[in-house]
Amino acid sequence: MDIRKVIILSDMDGTLLNSKKEISDTDRAAIEKFTQLGGKFTVATGRTLQSFEQYRNMLDLPMPVVMYNGGGIYDYTKSKMVYSRFLPCSARNIASELLRLMPEVGGEVLTTDGTYVFSNTDYMEYHTKICGITPNFEDIDKIPDNGWFKVLFTIAPEDIPNLEILVRHLGYDKEADFVKSSDIFLEMLPKGSSKGSALTEYRRLEGMEDMTFVAIGDFNNDIEMLKAADIGACPANAEEEVKQAADIILENTNDQGAVAELINYIISKIE
Repeated sequence: MDIRKVIILSDMDGTLLNSKKEISDTDRAAIEKFTQLGGKFTVATGRTLQSFEQYRNMLDLPMPVVMYNGGGIYDYTKSKMVYSRFLPCSARNIASELLRLMPEVGGEVLTTDGTYVFSNTDYMEYHTKICGITPNFEDIDKIPDNGWFKVLFTIAPEDIPNLEILVRHLGYDKEADFVKSSDIFLEMLPKGSSKGSALTEYRRLEGMEDMTFVAIGDFNNDIEMLKAADIGACPANAEEEVKQAADIILENTNDQGAVAELINYIISKIE
């Protein structure tokens, strides 16, 4: 396997980022070594362009980045989205009805031009803080229609199953996909949209046709990406369902340099 034909696609939170939401020196050094040898490295994240901006100074990413949990692929060298997929118009009514039935739910809409919070709770404030963004606060009926990548719902971990049951009971899972991205997040995504479907689109980009994709992630929203990759890996802190989907279960957690462990493994196999 030619290392110049290998692309590592890494999840951010819980994988590349440690519990302090930082990229460790160990992982950064390994990424630098990998790219110096000719390998390609990029990320697949649920974050927006705005919330990812704080990490651009930490990572040199000439390769396109998967954003919005697979809703878009952004090429920084071209300063534009090279792939986009949006929620149906019914997403507004779905989010509004879920909020009416479970008013304790926090909610935000991620669009092409920013983040709109329509239900601000303690969990939502925590989310916007760790993402380092200043959202727009707006009634859901007044949020612009210019492309909704996803709707993020926040609620206490013990209430996530109740929200999932409500979604299925109302049949909303037939109009959009709902996936957990953390213990307190449930995301509404375009039907069939995931980091895995975005990886499939990534392979169609110019020059990507004969690349070997190695994906790494830790949570449910990463499962489809691991399955779509040529090699799927997960850190030791990954959810059990993710471990079952992975080809490689690493010994290290995201706090111990799991990405570096994966990179060293790849280099050893090539050398």
